[in-house]
Amino acid sequence: MAKNLADYEELGNEEPVIVAEDEEEEEEEDWGDWNADEEEGDNESDSELLCLFCDSKYNATEELFEHCKVTHYFDFHGIRKTLGLDFYACFKLINYVRSQVAESSCWSCKLICQSKLVLQSHLHEASSFKDTMLPWDNDKYLKPFMQDDPLLYSFAEDHDVEVEEENVTSVDKVEDLINFERICIDDDSSLGGELYNFQTQENGRKEIPSTSNSCLNNKNPSQEAKISSADAEVACCADRKPKDKNLRVSFAKVVENDIKNVNKNYFGSYSSFAIHREMISDKVRTDAYRQAILNNPSLFHGASVMDVGCGTGILSLFAAQAGASSVTAVEASDKMAAVATQIVKDNGFLWHKSSNEAVSQCTGIIRVVQGMVEELDSSKHVQPHSIDMLLSEWMGYCLLYESMLSSVLFARDRWLKPGGAILPDTATMFVAGFGRGGTSIPFWENVYGFNMSCIGKELVEDAAQIPIVDVLDSSDIVTNTAILQSFDLMGMTPDDMDFTSRIELEPQFENQDNFSGSTCKTWCYGVVLWFETGFTSRFCKEMPVILSTSPYTPKTHWSQTILSFKEPIAMAMGKTSTDRSAAVGTDACPAMRIQSRISIARASQHRSIDISLEIVGIDALGRKRRWPVQIFNLA
Repeated sequence: MAKNLADYEELGNEEPVIVAEDEEEEEEEDWGDWNADEEEGDNESDSELLCLFCDSKYNATEELFEHCKVTHYFDFHGIRKTLGLDFYACFKLINYVRSQVAESSCWSCKLICQSKLVLQSHLHEASSFKDTMLPWDNDKYLKPFMQDDPLLYSFAEDHDVEVEEENVTSVDKVEDLINFERICIDDDSSLGGELYNFQTQENGRKEIPSTSNSCLNNKNPSQEAKISSADAEVACCADRKPKDKNLRVSFAKVVENDIKNVNKNYFGSYSSFAIHREMISDKVRTDAYRQAILNNPSLFHGASVMDVGCGTGILSLFAAQAGASSVTAVEASDKMAAVATQIVKDNGFLWHKSSNEAVSQCTGIIRVVQGMVEELDSSKHVQPHSIDMLLSEWMGYCLLYESMLSSVLFARDRWLKPGGAILPDTATMFVAGFGRGGTSIPFWENVYGFNMSCIGKELVEDAAQIPIVDVLDSSDIVTNTAILQSFDLMGMTPDDMDFTSRIELEPQFENQDNFSGSTCKTWCYGVVLWFETGFTSRFCKEMPVILSTSPYTPKTHWSQTILSFKEPIAMAMGKTSTDRSAAVGTDACPAMRIQSRISIARASQHRSIDISLEIVGIDALGRKRRWPVQIFNLA
């Protein structure tokens, strides 16, 4: 049911007008699995933690220090324990290291390198500082080298200290140190505020605090329309606690209205016949449904069917053709509901109730109902738990975009009989790494004999922030394929649409053009996602069917969803020479495998999804390198 993203109209700009005042800070919210790995028990701070030596960022101090230890040979906890450093000495150490790195100077031996990149190659294990003057033992390093460095607030929290009071008071100590360095020019509280927000972009600019569209800072859309007065109070602003009940209620209404506006534009966009022609012309899609319906007569014969989001009514017509006794075709778009009614009537399947008062008779099979399935009047249209079969083509780009699956699950819980069937009944998401051919770089390198590669490079950089929906050739896949997530529509809940999965990718030698040299080396430019839905033998006993959007099968209108890395990662198969001084994932030290953690969740903007991508490259020696987390919004 995916369509061109450009077809969406802009939403209205109705927003609540709320005046914020600087008062007490709120308690931190539980950000869930996006910002915290519950299995590892990481303590999180509100800001990303910047590595001491490179541009990598992490959400937990333990991850950062492990990265520094493995990649940059800086063992913070080992140094702390060996030298018996207290809180203030550790505070100085962090500021000292940052100051040295800024000057491309080795913090340990003080060798000055030509660049930061050369410094990273030079870094080595710490020299022995015993019985010597510690170079960071200077009160000037009590001043934070980096404004609002979140690492200074959290480095003591993830480490077991001998004195319990040190952990309890570490934040207070940092606050004292930070406040000591700040100078109040004006006592007017209205001029107060944060000095900086620690969100450094690639170009070095710093952004002021802002409200994200991501689900990292918001509840999922299904909850937003039911905001309680207490929730609305929290959502209004971080520093103000409104006492006006009407304000809180009106805020909840605004959120609900925003969802209605999105739904109105969403369903309205499906009134375009071009979209329906594209979907019906998708032979892979339409044939899969047709075969699953017509080739499983025992499933449909005499069954009562509900088609959720019927569009033109094509699936309802298949169901009637297969022998269904009744079909309720639900369509939220006013125009398409009228069109579907006319189509069903023209083909002789329209349900009709006799107006003869003496004899009440019904003819036809398909009844078209205009409205969202969540808003059906049970007494008028269909009784609860009276449907034998739920039929729907609900899938969007990257499977979950458009969030129509939640409507199918609602219909299942409200209308489906116990033991009833859903088609399709399973869905599976897959992921694989793609090579240079999956980018636009090759095209721009030779345009009628002219080199326009600068355009290709810029497009690749942009693609590291925005997901691309396009058809990827299977020859451009350079790794194995891994299962990202599987769904069973008979038992899943709407919350299962928000998930985090860990996968591991290794180079595969299927297309020799993607590899070079005797070491079978290639470059991975990102990952590509696709899905399959199953009409399984659980219900389709005569003929199970698989609808696939894989790069290895004929293309569909869903294409694939492409997530590009910020920089390509060199990968190699088999034994290869490794330069220990080089960073993992470079030409001199290719990665043998890539471990990734991918999170997908419904975004605060209704019917959109957020995708979080974390990658770790591992070389032949087991050394690891982490790249900064990337956040993509499919909207």
